[in-house]
Amino acid sequence: MRLIVLLLTLALTACASYSGAGLRPGEARLEDVERLMGQPAMRWQDPDGSIQLAYPRGPEGFHTYMVRLAPDGRLLSKVNALDAAGLAKIRPGMTQEQVLRVLGPPNYSRTVYFKARDELVWDWRTCINNLNLQRLYVLFDATSGTVRSTMLQDELFGPEGITIPCAG
Repeated sequence: MRLIVLLLTLALTACASYSGAGLRPGEARLEDVERLMGQPAMRWQDPDGSIQLAYPRGPEGFHTYMVRLAPDGRLLSKVNALDAAGLAKIRPGMTQEQVLRVLGPPNYSRTVYFKARDELVWDWRTCINNLNLQRLYVLFDATSGTVRSTMLQDELFGPEGITIPCAG
């Protein structure tokens, strides 16, 4: 029985750290974020001293949490960047760095370069509106490094092409 309680406690702790549940804006500090969510995959410091942290939960997960901290280190916000609002921010002409600041790092193992089109494609797994798993593809002009277009495609399973439901 003790083993079951211990395993359930560990599982719940892992879930809480996944999204940073319990972190309160204005109260939580950088140390609290890192203790609960771990080390970020990417970190940016803005000229005003504020900090942005990226917590991708892929390649199998479908969230990237963007955490913003004020110059004094207090939590300003924590959002899933791979929701409909985040994806809508990606526009033609954006640089790779700008895309990273909006969506966080892609699944680099699925990055593809198409020589005939001189096109680089980055890939993220998403779950928009708690419907089906999808892949977001951001297509860059490889020479200029700027976005040409984006594409969402349902993630399909098996020879019948069954969509995979998700819950965000």
